Amino acid sequence: MEGKSVFQVWDYVIFISMVLVSAAIGLFCAFKDSRSGQESTEEFFVGNRQISAYPIALSLASSFLSAITVIGNPAEVYSFGIMFLMFGFTWFITMIATSLIYIPLFYRLNIISTYEYLNRRFGQLVRYQVVCCFLIYMFLYLGIVTYAPSLALSQVTGINLWISIVTTACVCTLYTALGGIKAVVWTDVFQLCVMLIGLLTVLIQGSIHIGGLEKVWNIAENGGRLNFLDFDPDPRRRHTFWTIIVGGTFGWTATYSCNQAQVQRYLACKSEKEAKKAVFLNWVGMVIILTTACLCGLVMYALYGSCDPIKANRISNTNQLMPLMVVEILNETPGVAGLFVASAYSGTLSSISSGISAMAAIVVEDFIKPLWKPWEQLSNRKKTLATKLLAMIFGFATIGLAGVASLLKGNIIQASLSVAGIIQGPILGVFTLAALFPKSNGKTQHSRRFLLLILSLLQPTCLS
Repeated sequence: MEGKSVFQVWDYVIFISMVLVSAAIGLFCAFKDSRSGQESTEEFFVGNRQISAYPIALSLASSFLSAITVIGNPAEVYSFGIMFLMFGFTWFITMIATSLIYIPLFYRLNIISTYEYLNRRFGQLVRYQVVCCFLIYMFLYLGIVTYAPSLALSQVTGINLWISIVTTACVCTLYTALGGIKAVVWTDVFQLCVMLIGLLTVLIQGSIHIGGLEKVWNIAENGGRLNFLDFDPDPRRRHTFWTIIVGGTFGWTATYSCNQAQVQRYLACKSEKEAKKAVFLNWVGMVIILTTACLCGLVMYALYGSCDPIKANRISNTNQLMPLMVVEILNETPGVAGLFVASAYSGTLSSISSGISAMAAIVVEDFIKPLWKPWEQLSNRKKTLATKLLAMIFGFATIGLAGVASLLKGNIIQASLSVAGIIQGPILGVFTLAALFPKSNGKTQHSRRFLLLILSLLQPTCLS
């Protein structure tokens, strides 16, 4: 399959149109802000806190439902069954916890970086240790989500993998650095729609090729892939009720409660009520995308369950399963291959843009402002230009990070969840201690012991 181009004229039209529209949204936002004379770092990072719940909701859903969802989720269902769909319940628990505890906390503090709060509660040492660990996590995550769609594009079109990676990084960096959070949010809205349309197209065309959804369902049932509930307590099992509901709740709460990329969107809402509304609307969008991706996995199993492409040495790992299916059964329909690649790219552009914006906000708010005194003497225009330059640097850095991710041999779902669990778990512990235990601080003996226990989990990560 390597290097085999199946793109036709309509495929290129669809894919290029998606890229151009994404870039155009960023240019429009940048032009609009420059004409209004409202350029500032607060405008760049949180849109002057004037964005409504609906675009924020779609942006939240798009940010972490990346190409990993388009490529990795179907492969996960193909290999281990539809138990993965239980994450929908996990997300609902996460949204409740986020709305009750963390959104009121951050919104009322009127801050941009979540780590400013840790500085007030526990001091600079804790703040910078957590900040550094988050930056490490975001760098690793961006590498993974940049590599995944570039792999898909190279498999389906024959375009060199590195050309794909450079294209992804450049387009995303362009609109994020120029348009700020407003460009990120509105491109996310567009890209989530493209992602859903792409997955639905693959699902419908694949089901027709197999002989209908009923046949797909029967094959999956006979192959043991309809394992909705598995209460096996063995923690070594890939997916069970306990690992998804318990482990998944903590993992996704870490993402939604104290991840700068997500919190930055809550802070961009018009009010605290709008932020809570956005979180629950976001859950609906996530469930729709997840369900569609999981059904694509069942279609894939119906097609390849009796003759595994990896065992047959047709592909080298599960990350190539979705591109293989597109190449083999969907390329005869004009535009389907283009939609698939566009959907994978859309997920990645949204994830990279949110990551770039979050890292730029952290560097400005947690390093430059408190540590470099001349910053306050700069004009708003110079501050904004410096912020945009930072966003560009982080955007281009994803090219090298994607090269590191290309060395991964396993499933990208496993890689992304492992990275998130190792780093975000202890970070969630620090924020939860600060939010739920008001008497805790960096001075009393008991608080210091508990803090040191949590931070000790972060130290190996920082050192590595």
